[in-house]
Amino acid sequence: MFADEPRGEERAPVDYTGLKIVAILTPVFFLVAYLSDKDMGLTVCLVLGAVMLAIKLRWKLRKHIWFWVTIALILALHVPLFSLIRWKHGNIPTIAYSMPLGIVDFLLIMGAIGFAEKFFPKGSSTDDEEEE
Repeated sequence: MFADEPRGEERAPVDYTGLKIVAILTPVFFLVAYLSDKDMGLTVCLVLGAVMLAIKLRWKLRKHIWFWVTIALILALHVPLFSLIRWKHGNIPTIAYSMPLGIVDFLLIMGAIGFAEKFFPKGSSTDDEEEE
């Protein structure tokens, strides 16, 4: 179809991870928005989306118990973010100030996983199989 595509080569399958994350987080947003408010729903979706993206990017570590413990600790540290911090309701859309915080949160999550990866030994896996 396009001139730049080489002919005869197999293309890698499309990765639908982003679509899957959105499909999982949409009902979560509506549930939290119904129970609380839409700003808290957006905050919950940003945090859970950042955690899901970090898990996807570090999926090769899934066999290590310390990986899942780190993820659980990260999620536990976010509970005060949901319950204690109230976003200002003003003329500025919530996404304008919550998206930069979501990006910083994602970078902190990736840093925590990277720190845990360096801190724990390479052979501490739940299975004796080799990593992919």
